Amino acid sequence: MTAVLEVVGARKHFGTTRALDGAELTLDRGECLGLLGPNGAGKTTLVRSITGRVRLDEGRITLLGAALDAPDGKADEARRRLGVVPQEVAIYPLLTARENLEVFAALHGVASAQVKERVAWALEWTGLADRADEPTKRFSGGMKRRLNIACGIMHRPEVVLLDEPTVGVDPQSRQRIWEMLRQLQSDGASLLLTTHQLDEAERVCERIVIIDHGRAIAAGTLDGLIDQTVGRGRQVTLALNEIPGNVRWDREVTVDGRTVRAHVQDVAEELAGLLGAIHDRGLTVQDVRVEAPSLHAVFLHLTGRELRE
Repeated sequence: MTAVLEVVGARKHFGTTRALDGAELTLDRGECLGLLGPNGAGKTTLVRSITGRVRLDEGRITLLGAALDAPDGKADEARRRLGVVPQEVAIYPLLTARENLEVFAALHGVASAQVKERVAWALEWTGLADRADEPTKRFSGGMKRRLNIACGIMHRPEVVLLDEPTVGVDPQSRQRIWEMLRQLQSDGASLLLTTHQLDEAERVCERIVIIDHGRAIAAGTLDGLIDQTVGRGRQVTLALNEIPGNVRWDREVTVDGRTVRAHVQDVAEELAGLLGAIHDRGLTVQDVRVEAPSLHAVFLHLTGRELRE
């Protein structure tokens, strides 16, 4: 695939704070790439360096074939083909949805002859056509989020950076936003998004980059990351009717009160031994949960920290 965005050896210091320490990533054409990391890992600095708000101390960023530190004007042209959707809702509350879209179309340099068509498309795409002429201060959080995304892509950018596009919205609005983004992707846009919703990243991103301490510590598909880290085994959790006491287990287990946890490779074969040991002790299993390896498990394995907002 052809890379539309490439970051190589990105380094940035703020005084004695090392925000980026050789971070690297590649976004392929038409791809949805998730950028994950604990708070303070360097995600925000990396995204700001792509948009031009931060100048790197070292490293190289190439966007749509143009080196962003080049003085030949190609960087400005490339950034005009970039869309940015910030985490903070950046719309005008006293303007209507239609007026906001018109303003941002003009700011993005959309030709006046195309603005009406683009605004009509955006209103349908966001599901806000029936609320087009209401002041946005009356909108729900999910409606503002959808309009915020539309305002950032009025110029039909080829590459879109999205910072927490679903933060603070209800599940129904979150689903609508992901449908919108899938449509953008199917129309040819390449998406780089940061999110604290690991289940969403697992579901919608073709590849994941995990950044910590200013550098990329893992990158690849979910399956590839699982194979490199936690493996294909399953976590089995058994809830018992009482504390098991001195049970002779045939494997390593973790006992926490009435809960027993074990890691197994073959559920069909190995679960029977666990259940047999419990039965021999005269205990009753009240609940069984088998969990497949997940992005959450990979993230904890690599960083040792929860991903929190």
